[in-house]
Amino acid sequence: MEEQPAYFVKSVEKAFDVLLAFTAASPRLTVSQVAVKADMTRASARRFLLTLTDLGYLRADGPQFELTPRSLDIGQSFLANLTLPRVAEPHLKSLAARLNETTSLCILDGTDVVYVACVPSPRLLSVSISVGTRFPAWATSMGRVLLAALSEPELQAYFDSVHLQRFTERSIGSVDQLRAEIDSARVKGWSMVSQELEEGLRGVAVPVWRGNDVVAAINVSLQTHRAPAEAIEKTVVPLLQDAARQIGNDFGGRQAGLSKAAGQR
Repeated sequence: MEEQPAYFVKSVEKAFDVLLAFTAASPRLTVSQVAVKADMTRASARRFLLTLTDLGYLRADGPQFELTPRSLDIGQSFLANLTLPRVAEPHLKSLAARLNETTSLCILDGTDVVYVACVPSPRLLSVSISVGTRFPAWATSMGRVLLAALSEPELQAYFDSVHLQRFTERSIGSVDQLRAEIDSARVKGWSMVSQELEEGLRGVAVPVWRGNDVVAAINVSLQTHRAPAEAIEKTVVPLLQDAARQIGNDFGGRQAGLSKAAGQR
């Protein structure tokens, strides 16, 4: 076992072990259960549980203990400054550098996708998109992975209200075609839209999961002559998925099981 530094207070570590024993799957625990989860004796677990109860972080209900709202105080200062764009930015910068292309983070707002973070390509010639830019969700790769995360009633309501138009001759022309693309994005866990919004431009996107919820999509914009469509699944998609996983983890999704794939909904 790695030796701890001289300043290390073992009892603090143990106190957090006890608090972290309580999870969404195990919100109420007995002394014996905490002892097992925190790897300590039953007597030690009891002392920690009673102390944390006296401090207001736990409450006792018969033989069981559970967290109280005061436990939220521990992370409140951090959460107050936690925004998805801020969390995503370093990962988007890393992705842009690796791909040498523009990367973005988008959310669904009504029938549109809205860019909430964007890192331009390191190259001088890049796609010109800024925070606040909006596009019809149906015409973009980001929109299709976000639409794929909707419930069936929500998606049907979207189809009932959407108005399709031809941006290029490659644009989808019917709701049936759109539904097929959205279904494909749900199964694959990613989407690619090629020259449907603008000639010469291809977009690839994957969802950002926070636990079991899709909170955003990340996208890379590629000029068609720089990235053959057949190579994107092997070269670009894995990098996007890795960045999305890191963003979701940093945004609080790790313990809730972010690795759940879109196709398993």
